[in-house]
Amino acid sequence: MRLEILRRIQRKELTLFFSSPVAYLFLAAFLAVTLFIFFWIEAYFARNIADVRPMFEWMPVLLIFLSAALTMRMWSEERRTGTLEFVVTMPVSTWEFVVGKFLACWFLLGVALLLTLPIPVTVALIGDLDWGPVLGGYLATILLGGAYVAVGLFVSARTDSQIVSLIVTTFVCGVLYMIGSPMLTELVGGGVADGLRALGSGSRFESIARGVLDLRDLYYYASILLVFLALNVYSLERRRWAKSDTQGKHRNWILGTSLLIANLLIANVWLNSLTGLRVDMTAGQIYSISDATRGYLAQLKEPLLIRGYFSSKTHPLLAPLVPRMKDLLSEFQNAGGSNVSVQVIDPIEDPELEEEANSKYGIRPVPFQVADRYQASLVNSYFDVLISYGDEYEVLSFRDLVEVKVIGEAELDVQLRNPEYDLTRSIKKVLYGFQGGSSVFANMSAPVQFVGYISGADSLPEALLPFRSVIDEVLTDLTQEGEGVFSSEIVDPLAGDGSLARDIAEQYGFQPLSASLFDTTGFYLYLTLTDGKTLVQVPIPEALSAEALKRSLQDGLKRFASGLLRSVALVAPPPPPPYAQQQGAAGNQFNQLSDLLRADFELQTVDLADGVVPDTADLLVVVDPDGMTSKALFAVDQYLMKGGTVVLATGAYSATLSQQSLNATPHTSGLEDWLASNGVEIGAQLVMDPQNSAFPVPVTRQTGGFSFQELVMLDYPYFVDIRPPALNPDAAITSGLPQITLSWASPINLDLDKNQNREVVELLRSSEGSWLSTDTNVMPRLNDIGETGVAPVGEQRSALLGVMLTGRFDSFFAGQPSPLLEEDTDDTIDPEDPEQVDEAAADDGIGVVTSVIQRSPESARLLVFSSNDFLADQTLRMIGSSDGTIYSNSAQMIVNVADYALEDQSLLGIRARGNFNRTLPPLSQTQQSTIEYGNYFLALMGILVVFGFHRYRTRALNARYRVWLGEAA
Repeated sequence: MRLEILRRIQRKELTLFFSSPVAYLFLAAFLAVTLFIFFWIEAYFARNIADVRPMFEWMPVLLIFLSAALTMRMWSEERRTGTLEFVVTMPVSTWEFVVGKFLACWFLLGVALLLTLPIPVTVALIGDLDWGPVLGGYLATILLGGAYVAVGLFVSARTDSQIVSLIVTTFVCGVLYMIGSPMLTELVGGGVADGLRALGSGSRFESIARGVLDLRDLYYYASILLVFLALNVYSLERRRWAKSDTQGKHRNWILGTSLLIANLLIANVWLNSLTGLRVDMTAGQIYSISDATRGYLAQLKEPLLIRGYFSSKTHPLLAPLVPRMKDLLSEFQNAGGSNVSVQVIDPIEDPELEEEANSKYGIRPVPFQVADRYQASLVNSYFDVLISYGDEYEVLSFRDLVEVKVIGEAELDVQLRNPEYDLTRSIKKVLYGFQGGSSVFANMSAPVQFVGYISGADSLPEALLPFRSVIDEVLTDLTQEGEGVFSSEIVDPLAGDGSLARDIAEQYGFQPLSASLFDTTGFYLYLTLTDGKTLVQVPIPEALSAEALKRSLQDGLKRFASGLLRSVALVAPPPPPPYAQQQGAAGNQFNQLSDLLRADFELQTVDLADGVVPDTADLLVVVDPDGMTSKALFAVDQYLMKGGTVVLATGAYSATLSQQSLNATPHTSGLEDWLASNGVEIGAQLVMDPQNSAFPVPVTRQTGGFSFQELVMLDYPYFVDIRPPALNPDAAITSGLPQITLSWASPINLDLDKNQNREVVELLRSSEGSWLSTDTNVMPRLNDIGETGVAPVGEQRSALLGVMLTGRFDSFFAGQPSPLLEEDTDDTIDPEDPEQVDEAAADDGIGVVTSVIQRSPESARLLVFSSNDFLADQTLRMIGSSDGTIYSNSAQMIVNVADYALEDQSLLGIRARGNFNRTLPPLSQTQQSTIEYGNYFLALMGILVVFGFHRYRTRALNARYRVWLGEAA
């Protein structure tokens, strides 16, 4: 084909198209419908997601009508005016004519799509838009539009009526779209449904709309394009044939066209089995298997079974998700190789496996209400995944895998939540649970040394001398079991000049212990584990037996091992009595936080009343503390002094919500002085921010004599909406979160002198427009004209709301006796009587009074979030009520903290990759209207620019033509 000929044909068609006002009407109609669907039908601002997915989801439908309109006159007009006979006799090949007209129509389609570009640009300006899916979506839309254009050109070549061409093209393209739609696939199910989805132009576009360019999808559109172009050429070429032509030539044309079409279509069948030919266009490759997932799969030493239970007859909103889950499971199989076995079954068709699923794994079908125009029925459907490894297994139900959002009064948006993270998290749990049954040393990659700072036998109390022998016995056993990765050393801090005692007091805060308050002679008995970077103090067991000591040492060694489940201790308010719940004074409950932590860790709900954090706890999380006793405060303090990580969610105010009122009252946690001693002060104010999340207010509406109750979302400055960069994008804990809402928060003030030698990482801050208030009237407010919002009062500046401190901390109880000892002391004991002192020590168990650890190692970490309520179930429900979900970002941040603190940050990356929903910042009604009508205005301006450019080109060509005529004359 000659490029100059193609260009002239294309230019001629474009000139004819833009010379008619109908062309601009088509463009205007396409843009108007696109914008109306985007902003109104799909309720873009109600979705609250910074993407343009709604626009691309409708493109397979909108392009049908646009392509039919663009192509209806291309050949039909030639046939009607009789110029087609002239065309086919010109010394230009049929392929050149067809391709030239196709390129003209394709260019027009590209112009129409170019005019939609203000939509993603607008979204990028107001939110964090991922441009990868946008670029991929435009590329696929161009190919899909090209396929529709090819269909339209073929139909136009078969009729001399533009209206007939428009109708038939719409019908044929509509059939291609409807083949894979749920309307048909839900009637058949199983493999037939999968085959229909592979043939449908709309179903093929679903993965593209979410940001995955699959070569199979792109080739499908390209094959449709080439097939109908070939049919178009063949239909026109037949008009060239004269009756005197040889039949052999005709047969060659028929055979060649048939072979071309057959090869194009058969290649689709061959490519369908190749699942790895795709490009993930999303930021972070969120639809591809991550390196973290591959890392867990590489740790497999036994076969891992992943079995998907998917019913062929299911809810129509779940049906499109099944192929995506199957593709993802195939990716896991490819990544895991021979160690991963993936099975996908329909339990209804295999009664034995269904019985096993029900009885052994507790997998039950979920009843769904399914209705069509003829009947309504109840369908029991499976949408579950089983992960089994050794004797450990996890089950993911559709509630774990699927996220459901309420869009309108009767419309739901059902999407996969973050399937890779859910699957990888479960694989990690069964992997670590299975490995946990083996020796802890099997999971250690670096050597660990036990260092015991123990006084000589002449300084130890008599009751501890047998325990000293137990220590030697246990260390000998562990050294043999460790096979080179475990060693031990015992030193006497008082030996020599006592410099070691001074060193450990300076570095770790280890002070001499005493047998009781009345014992004036001190001794050392500190057990530690270290890998050269981190030091972990091993608590002395109460039983003083070999079994108890070995268990304590193994719990400490687990902190240096990989592939073992870690334990999180959660301190939360106890459940209220039933009568309190009935009266609406139930207080804060933290069930969602507990469920999320329990999904990844061994969760211990603890009470610090005895003054001790469980020895097995790898992380301490304290939420909504209230009036902590000295014992509880001592437990938190000493856990930090041992080098642990403490997470506190505490503020200066606590909100109480009932059906009639909403009040904020000053809150005393008991941690105020302790935090101040560590360089952290929580101000006695509430942070108010113009950048905030909405508060749901029930409103009763009267219509036609009936009462309707609906939720109205009001701006609420006490719900601080925190987004990057105020949500630290460089911290691993917060980098994967789109935003955090902190409710009824207080400002955090740091003492720079006390924190100058610590690493300080600011995690959360309010916006620069925020201000502080001491007003406890926190009810949502309306001004005189019915608008929401509160005018700023006082200085407006950013406030620190979340911080992480890492380094050495001095104990709040330094220089004081242990609260545990003080409360257990018997006042009747005569300190001058050694027998009474020894008897009291024996009654206390071991006769050892643990002294206060004066200073923490460098590994100690303290995180403070200045809100009591932001993790509470009731708060999460309120924040998520705008889109019909339970808000999870706040609780997810605490899970991120746990992963970060326990040095298992691989899942953090997967969560960040799974950040599908990049939310929009809060926008007022005026701002939303301005954005919407601004896009309509930009669309109109785009059409005017196209019109002006065409007029300019026409005048330039006319001027050149007149000059040419003058020269010729």
